Amino acid sequence: MSEPADAEYSEDDEKSLYVDEALTDDTVVPDDYQIASYGADYDVEGLVRRIQRGDIFVPSFQRQYMWNQQEASRFVESLLLGLPVPGIFLATEPSTGKMLVIDGQQRLKTLQFFYEGSFNPKPDAKTHRLFKLVKVQKPFDGLSYKELDQRDRMKLDNAIIHATVIKQEAPKDGDTSIYHIFERLNNGGRRLAGQEIRSALYHGALIELLDSLAELPSWRRLFGARSKREKDEELLLRFFALHFASSAYEKPMTEFLNQFAAKNRNPSPETLDAWRQLVVDTLDLIEKSLGLTAFRIGKPLNAALCDAIMVGVAARLQHSPAPREDALRKAYQELMASDAFMQAVTRATSDEQSVSTRLELARKAFAAT
Repeated sequence: MSEPADAEYSEDDEKSLYVDEALTDDTVVPDDYQIASYGADYDVEGLVRRIQRGDIFVPSFQRQYMWNQQEASRFVESLLLGLPVPGIFLATEPSTGKMLVIDGQQRLKTLQFFYEGSFNPKPDAKTHRLFKLVKVQKPFDGLSYKELDQRDRMKLDNAIIHATVIKQEAPKDGDTSIYHIFERLNNGGRRLAGQEIRSALYHGALIELLDSLAELPSWRRLFGARSKREKDEELLLRFFALHFASSAYEKPMTEFLNQFAAKNRNPSPETLDAWRQLVVDTLDLIEKSLGLTAFRIGKPLNAALCDAIMVGVAARLQHSPAPREDALRKAYQELMASDAFMQAVTRATSDEQSVSTRLELARKAFAAT
């Protein structure tokens, strides 16, 4: 029975319903990175202005604001009292010069909310809760930013928050090292999944395409409920990377996907349209010919099986005439009966030989349809 398209799996559900050995491999950090970092002291008013202009921005996976009003008030109070507060980590985007928040979003969003006067406003809400300081010392208790006396406002405006700013200097053609910095420095309460980080670092037309494709009814029926950790978007990225660049594949899979996402961050509109249509046609044919269990061995969705079947069917669609559904179904059954193929989708699935074997066997099997 398929899951409703608008459902979401819990993280415990995902562990049992999604098999991807490649993403448990230890990612090796390349040794040719040169990363510069420097300290910078920002006054609070300047930080808020930069956030409002978008010069400093919070990545999508960090946008959930966790503090309650009392916690936020105590942070503002610390600045008003001149107490030291933890620093923040920022990363410079090579393409725009804007700064991405690695660590410190709760503090920065708190300041933005306090200056703007609404506590944790929701875009679609009809009313917003006023941000007045609560359960703090009497001179400040119950006051909004505008209600602080001029002396206290100036003290807050001029309070200093220290930032560590990180920039990749080499290689010059990307910012893939920032991915590894995110993995190590972000302490938002849980380890971030790979695609969550990519969605922040490589935000652009490709990431938007992946998000849009993940809503396709055919994909939802084949994959199941929406992944909170963006594993479905990651599988779609993996399809594109292996379909177009499998000859360049080197383990680990994580780094391969990082490089593909970085190099293809903003494809042309024509390319995006072609890629979208390729996925639509591939999924429609898989669903029609192979059924909703096409990517599964038993109950769990198998990522290696998914990438092999999608790449094989997509390759066949590049040639005329259109494949026959019965022939496609027979080719799939023969693949699933192949010891070599099954080994390549169940054992050491991120090894170069396993990736090459399963893609080659799938392309060859479906080419004959």
